[in-house]
Amino acid sequence: MIELFTLSNGVRVALERLPHLRSVSMGVWVRAGSILESAAENGLSHFMEHMAFKGTARRSALDISREMDAVGGYLNAATGKLNTCYYAKVIDEDIELAADLLSDIVRFPVLDPKELDKERNVVLEEIAMTDDSPEDVVYDLLDKAMFGNQTLGQTILGPREKIEAFTREDMLAFRQKHYTPGNTVVALAGNFDTVQVRELMEKYFGTWEGEGSGEYPVSVTNASPCTLNADKDTEQVHISLGYRGLPIGSRDNFAMAVFNSVLGGGMSSRLFQKIREESAMAYSVYSVPSAFPSCGSFTVYAAVSPKNVKPVLTLLENELNQFCENGMTEEEFRMAKAQLKGGFILSQESAYNRMNSAGGNLALMNKVHDTDEIIHRIEAVTREDANRIAREVLSSPCSRAFVGKKIDKLLR
Repeated sequence: MIELFTLSNGVRVALERLPHLRSVSMGVWVRAGSILESAAENGLSHFMEHMAFKGTARRSALDISREMDAVGGYLNAATGKLNTCYYAKVIDEDIELAADLLSDIVRFPVLDPKELDKERNVVLEEIAMTDDSPEDVVYDLLDKAMFGNQTLGQTILGPREKIEAFTREDMLAFRQKHYTPGNTVVALAGNFDTVQVRELMEKYFGTWEGEGSGEYPVSVTNASPCTLNADKDTEQVHISLGYRGLPIGSRDNFAMAVFNSVLGGGMSSRLFQKIREESAMAYSVYSVPSAFPSCGSFTVYAAVSPKNVKPVLTLLENELNQFCENGMTEEEFRMAKAQLKGGFILSQESAYNRMNSAGGNLALMNKVHDTDEIIHRIEAVTREDANRIAREVLSSPCSRAFVGKKIDKLLR
């Protein structure tokens, strides 16, 4: 059972006690992601995440690492389009250390100018690493094609020129706007005493002051669908097709998951079997849905040799058209639901996964679904639901992105 409560300053908390474990996973979600950044701010959410680990008023960067390493725990963070999440995994007796460290790096980073200039170079190296990954490049390119000048079309890391120019004052202004109690969720899963955790939440997060709760902008997928290419010296051509998907909280998201499982969600999926197993034209081929506050996307991806680009595009078009027209079989439908149910139940064996699910749902939807409810919603999907979503998605406008060597010439 998941317990929800709100501290007096507006921080929302989700607790799931798992007494059979000897560990605790704790996460802090801040509503700060690339979707909330203006063009001038693009990359600040991710840069701010890096700077949180570079020292606080009480701890140096080395202190932060040493304190967690000394107890065999794990401390990290991740920035996405919608949120930044800071999280820790510790044994149950070190729960207060986790709360202390997480609150310290989230609330009190010093943003030392010297450390900022050093970490700027680290972020630029991360951008360079992403630029060397054609799969990452094609996804960023597809976002730009699907969302254009909307903030969902921006990259999470931001452009190099912005990272090179950001100042401490830029970060302070960004923090004042986004790092507030009303923008924050804390989630815990594992073995703990609930009374103690409530006291820890008040001690480490209840004194946080600040006003503001940023609202996500309204976005539209493929308002002006287009094709974007990037010429890179790669051995393969990376193909990505983007359709309209479903927003967060849609009643059809589980039907979408069933459809995705059949089309390209695993090794038994149609795309994997047709393009990899039967045609042997790709090593990596799959589909994946993404949901955002007011819209969603559905992406098909494949990486192929240049000579196979046009044959694979033809195969993709045929498979997608066939699915749109005829839908899935009863056997495919039953297997997909069993796959989703089994995968979800197995994921619940992890305290981290349970914490991540509860915190993410509370941060984005202000509610949490327990295990039984999720299973019930998977089981409630009908084949008609899944086929209807497939038709709606695959008949919607499509944007495309390609990355490869002399790609413009190849596509002509």
